[in-house]
Amino acid sequence: MATDPTTDAGRSGEGWIRVTQVRSAIGTKPKHRGSLRALGLRRIGHTSVLPDRPEIRGMVARVPHLVTVTEATRQEHDEHQERKAR
Repeated sequence: MATDPTTDAGRSGEGWIRVTQVRSAIGTKPKHRGSLRALGLRRIGHTSVLPDRPEIRGMVARVPHLVTVTEATRQEHDEHQERKAR
């Protein structure tokens, strides 16, 4: 049975990661700035809680010098979504 790409990561058994921008994107390559944007990061100190999937890990791998990555829980993801909704 094929997996549904729209399935929420929390329900499919995958984990979550917290990605925080720690350095400025000024002077970086356009692809690096694009990866930060796609990760939902806008400024230094900004954090996004994202599903731990290969495509997200690939974007993080492009900009390891600009971000830090830590494990996150489903509860932290839900709290992050609530803050974004306000």
